Amino acid sequence: MKITGCEIFLVALPNRRHHTWASKMTAPIGYHAVLRVDTDEGLSGWGEAPAGISWGGPHNRYYGESPETVRHIIAGHLIEAIKGLDPRDIAVIHSTMDKMVKGNPYAKAALDMACYDIAGKAANVPVYRLLGGQFRDRIEVAHSLGIMPVEKCVDEAVTAVEEGAKTLKCKTGLDPARDVEVVRRLRERLGDEVKIRVDGNEGYNNVWEAINVTRRQEEYNILLCEQPLMDNRQLAFVAERIDCPVMADESAWTVHDILELHELKAASCFSCYVTKPGGLYRAMQQADIAGALGMYSDIGGSIESGIGNAANLHLGAASKIATLPSVSPVSSPAGSTGPSVAGIYYLDDLITEPFGFEDGCVLVPQGPGLGIEVDMDKIKRYAAS
Repeated sequence: MKITGCEIFLVALPNRRHHTWASKMTAPIGYHAVLRVDTDEGLSGWGEAPAGISWGGPHNRYYGESPETVRHIIAGHLIEAIKGLDPRDIAVIHSTMDKMVKGNPYAKAALDMACYDIAGKAANVPVYRLLGGQFRDRIEVAHSLGIMPVEKCVDEAVTAVEEGAKTLKCKTGLDPARDVEVVRRLRERLGDEVKIRVDGNEGYNNVWEAINVTRRQEEYNILLCEQPLMDNRQLAFVAERIDCPVMADESAWTVHDILELHELKAASCFSCYVTKPGGLYRAMQQADIAGALGMYSDIGGSIESGIGNAANLHLGAASKIATLPSVSPVSSPAGSTGPSVAGIYYLDDLITEPFGFEDGCVLVPQGPGLGIEVDMDKIKRYAAS
């Protein structure tokens, strides 16, 4: 089987509400690049790049991609490099892409997802089986509360919990007083059973601010503190002086980052993405290294559509260390039954069938490949350019 080409689409999904975090306060979510990779045997696979131009690592170690840069890199460079290769030869494809283009992991991740989708369809098995097997068939949803007024945040949290969410991820990092107040109010309103995690997205001004805010949040029993500031050495300084675990996200893009975080004692866990390291193949390498070092993870992402979210769920199924509740959307086309708030960020989706949602968990697709069917009418309806 040989790759013959691909078609790239830029889409903009309708948001349920504006979703923000410290490093992304204005741009809407849901503006992504999606692609279909085709082969000479008639099998095709789908991938997605939820690239964000303001999203990167500490000290410009990594840099923002956008849907437009993803399209340019794939169409102008990567697809020509991998044409003629067998999509099932994932390691060969990654080696070829890395020789052709430095960096640009989101573009590479979209192609990686599509190749795994094709490989799974060819073998008639789910992608998680190609990654080593299924440790779990569901991922507990951490419903993400963007930065918004405290009262609105608490009201949404109540609805999400009523619909089954058992964990809340509270975006913070811009206003220390508000960050403590929102955790206090959430705990008072929801009681002790709901798990609350906080995510500063590198927003705090210095280590002392991060330490002070986190210590005050710890009075209300937070699960973990995610990436309160940028620098890894400063992150280690915070980790040494608070009680809850520190999670690395913007600091954890590659296996080399995992080694550095471990060496500095900067984080106990990390947010393992399909996209940040450049695809499922690299993400599994990252998870294996982290597991050998005693770290654990959630499955992170950038609020993907059902295409990218399916890849996230297969990664979560196959990674032994992915034990934390994760911001994995309950991907649902318009008109689907199921939650209206818990794990819901868009009013519609690009897939034809909703993902299952049971007992606060989103279910891993079980069909061949990514286990999804893409609705081409939706691709056209939400075309951005």
